[in-house]
Amino acid sequence: MRPRSIHGGRHELGQNFLIHQPTIDRLVALVADTTGSVLEIGAGDGALTRRLATLPRDLTALEIDETRVRGLRRRLPGVRIVRADALGHPLDADVVVGNLPFHLTTPLLRHLLAARRWTDAVLLTQWEVARKRAGVGGATLMTAQAAPWFAFALHGRVPARGFRPVPGVDGGILTISRRATPLIPIRERRGYERFVRSAFTGQGRGMAEILRRATGADGRSARRALAACGIDAARLPRDLQPEDWAALWREVSRR
Repeated sequence: MRPRSIHGGRHELGQNFLIHQPTIDRLVALVADTTGSVLEIGAGDGALTRRLATLPRDLTALEIDETRVRGLRRRLPGVRIVRADALGHPLDADVVVGNLPFHLTTPLLRHLLAARRWTDAVLLTQWEVARKRAGVGGATLMTAQAAPWFAFALHGRVPARGFRPVPGVDGGILTISRRATPLIPIRERRGYERFVRSAFTGQGRGMAEILRRATGADGRSARRALAACGIDAARLPRDLQPEDWAALWREVSRR
């Protein structure tokens, strides 16, 4: 029997190991379409790591379970295996890839979106998280806050039986690409994020009323700002596209 990690077993570590070969192939193909160094989050038993190691790229793999780290170092001497918690480790590579622990998906995404170096991310998350981040069914607060600097895309569903142990939900493949030309200057990011949060958490039957409450403007000014951006006053925050948010932020800032 493999020794138990000091961090606990698979349940405590949120480990659902990927065994679905078509998904591994897809993840590797998506990474192969990028350039630069690669950092894998949560190498586990190395099913994805072994395939990534076949790419002619500098590869670092993070794994928190010290017993698995020892095994990976023996089996993959050409890969830099680092024992680390991804939440506290710099994401200092050009490409970030990983089967994210389902219970840590949101904090890991926040850590990723705050990092400055990487240009592309190829991630396996819960299906609903992947759908929401990609904007299927409408934007979410996190996606809208990040959209001026990042583009999200959905690349398919992964059946729960493709993991061991089998989780209670399916997985989804999500890619995130840093925009070469941001829709909003990075120096305005904090102010923009506060503005988007106030809109998503504000009350109102449409953007005109929500914008009025969020900015303190009168109703006429709110409708005028929306009209200047070509946004229907009856729409809701989830209906806006990244370009809508960027235009609205510029208009509100100007006024």
